[in-house]
Amino acid sequence: MKVCSFIPAVTQMIYDMGLQDMLYGVTFECPPQARAEKQVLVHCIWEGREWNGEEIDRMYSAAKASGQSIYWVEEELLQAIAPDIIFTQDVCEICQIDTRCTAAAIARLPKQPKLISISAADLDEVFESAILIAREMGREEAAYAYLSELRRRQDEILEKLYKQRMPLRKVALIEWLHPLYNCGHWIPFQIACAGGIDLLSHPRGDSIVMPVEKLIKYDPEIIVFAPCGYTVAQTRAELNRLRASGQGLISDLNWQQLQAVRHHRVYLASYDLFTQPSASTLVDGICLLAGLFHPDLFTVPEHLQDKYEVYYVLQPLPKR
Repeated sequence: MKVCSFIPAVTQMIYDMGLQDMLYGVTFECPPQARAEKQVLVHCIWEGREWNGEEIDRMYSAAKASGQSIYWVEEELLQAIAPDIIFTQDVCEICQIDTRCTAAAIARLPKQPKLISISAADLDEVFESAILIAREMGREEAAYAYLSELRRRQDEILEKLYKQRMPLRKVALIEWLHPLYNCGHWIPFQIACAGGIDLLSHPRGDSIVMPVEKLIKYDPEIIVFAPCGYTVAQTRAELNRLRASGQGLISDLNWQQLQAVRHHRVYLASYDLFTQPSASTLVDGICLLAGLFHPDLFTVPEHLQDKYEVYYVLQPLPKR
């Protein structure tokens, strides 16, 4: 069987389950090992460019207005592979190539592969998607072995929180910086599993634009900036750029009054623990959040130490 994955999260799960011998094609955003070992079939107009959030937003809006896709497929390579299955998604047409665009790319292929959309809305559905992937690849048992260990890690955190009767931390996890977006889909469930609650979030739904004033009024105990597609270093650079230009939350004069800021509980976290929905990375995200929310009870695992940092900027720059 020949499989192509047009979703980094699916590629990650295929490797996690040891099924990569059937994987032939991936995207430019897939894990480095996959990009090195497999054909890269999907590209994007911002690939390899250091654009800030506003530039990405403008570029996507212009492409959508003109009816064009920001992604394209190497059709000759895809035809040479002649896959039996292509995994795609319909959660977000910005983050990854979607089923509609993929269907257009394969329309001229002599052999039509089976398109399977992996479009989870919550944490349980992400786990279920691993079973679907393995089943379609003829190795369903690999998913159960994979998920049992992840469930064990998740249950250990929940059990410890319950036994210690830990209070839920009032949290805000931010998926985009300017404009400000709350978190959606499976992320509110990750927060809950780690002992927090985000009353600004949109469980099982898309993240949506949120006025800065709404976050300030909410006044969370903990703020986590984890914008989609951004590493910790990229998030820090973007926040500092916005601050210097007098834009966004950090430049608001009420910023230093937030309790999360005053208590040094503002964190930057890598996107791949939250907006890349493979079962393993999301459980890693839960482990990271548990360590940030309840440091007296949990320690951030060693392999996640480079996935976050404290953001210490207190005073906003004067309004221009």
